[in-house]
Amino acid sequence: MPERIRACRGSASLPGTRGASPTGARQPGAVRPPLASGAESCQGERMGKKVFGCLGVLLVVGLAFSIVLNVALIADAAGKKGTSGSGREDFQEMVLEGPTFRPSGKIAVIDLFGVISYGVYGQVHDTMVDDIVAKLKQAREDDEVKAVLLHIDSPGGEVMASDVLYHEVRKTAEEKPVVAYFDSVAASGAYYAAMGADTIVANELCITASIGVIMQTINVEQLAAKVGVSALTFKSGKMKDLLNPARTPTPEEMAYVQALIDETYAKFVGIVARERQLDEAQLRAELADGRIVSGKTAKAAGLVDETGYFEDAVEAAREAGGLDDQAQVVRLLAPFTFSAFLRTLSEAPKGPTLRIQLGPELPQMEAGKLYFLSPHVYGR
Repeated sequence: MPERIRACRGSASLPGTRGASPTGARQPGAVRPPLASGAESCQGERMGKKVFGCLGVLLVVGLAFSIVLNVALIADAAGKKGTSGSGREDFQEMVLEGPTFRPSGKIAVIDLFGVISYGVYGQVHDTMVDDIVAKLKQAREDDEVKAVLLHIDSPGGEVMASDVLYHEVRKTAEEKPVVAYFDSVAASGAYYAAMGADTIVANELCITASIGVIMQTINVEQLAAKVGVSALTFKSGKMKDLLNPARTPTPEEMAYVQALIDETYAKFVGIVARERQLDEAQLRAELADGRIVSGKTAKAAGLVDETGYFEDAVEAAREAGGLDDQAQVVRLLAPFTFSAFLRTLSEAPKGPTLRIQLGPELPQMEAGKLYFLSPHVYGR
C-alpha cells in the first residue's frame, strides 16, 4: 500500500494521549505519537478538492447563465428588427371592452403619461417620446383601428418633444379620428400635443391650459464669492456662455433669452388659436399667460370640446370612427422584452434610502432648455 494511502488510513493519534500495542492492548505509560504528516497532507488534499469542486460548479453555472443571457439578448434584438419594415416593435393590445373575437373594429387607446421628455426612458424604444410615436404609427397602419383615443395625464415637458408629439397626433388625425381625453392634468406641452386631435374631452376637475414657455437657470455668483471660488471662462463669442450660473447675465443676454422665449411662445399660441379656432389676440390677453384652468373653465373658454369621463371619450371615439357596440377598445402596451427586464433590474434601488419630502417633487429642468411645463402641478 502506498505511503500516502497508508497515512490517510492509519489511526494517527493526537498528542498527549495514551498509545496502544499492535494487539490493541493499552500499554501503561505509553504516549501516542503526534498526528502523522501524511494524514495532514491527505486532509488538506480533500479540502482542496472540495474548494476546486465548488469553484468548478460556480464556473459552469456562470457560463450557462452567460450563454442564456446572450441568446436572450440576440433573440430580443432579432425580434425588434423583424417586427416591421421600419425596425419598430409592435405593441401588444389589452382589451378594455368589447367582444374577444371578430370585433367590428377597434379604438386604440394610447397613454401619454408623465413629463414629456427625450430624457425619459421608453419601455420599448430609447425614449418615451419614441414609444408614443411608434404607438401612433401602429394605430395608423392597423386597418382594424378606426379611431384613436389619446389618454393624457401630463404636466407637459420639453418644447421639442411636445412639438414632435403634436406633429404625430396631427398626422394620425389626417387618416383616422383622434379623440384626446384629459385626465388629472393636461397642461402646457401636453395641451400643445393634444392640439393635433379632432376632439378634446376633459374631466371637469382636471388641470389644463398653462399656455406658455419657461426656461430657468440658477445663479451661484454670490455663493461662490462667499466660499472663495471664482470661475474662469474662455469663449469664442460674447454669447457663448449664455446663462452661465457663475455670473449675473447682462441686460443684452436677458433680452436675447426673452426674445427666444417669445418666439417659441408665439408658435404655441398660434397653434392653439388655429386648432381651436380662437382669436389669437383675445387668447393672449385672457388665458395664454401661463395660468392653469379647470376642465370646466376650459370648456367655457373653448379650449376643449366637451367635459366628461373616460367612458365619454370612448363614446366620442366610437361615434367618430363609425363603430357600434361590437367594437373593441384596446390599450397599446409594451410587450415583455429581456432588455427591458434588465433595465428594470438596473434601475432598482440598491439599498435602503432616506427621503424627506418637503414639497412637490419638481422635474429637473436643464439649464438652456425650453419647456412647455407647469412645475406647480407636477408631483401633485
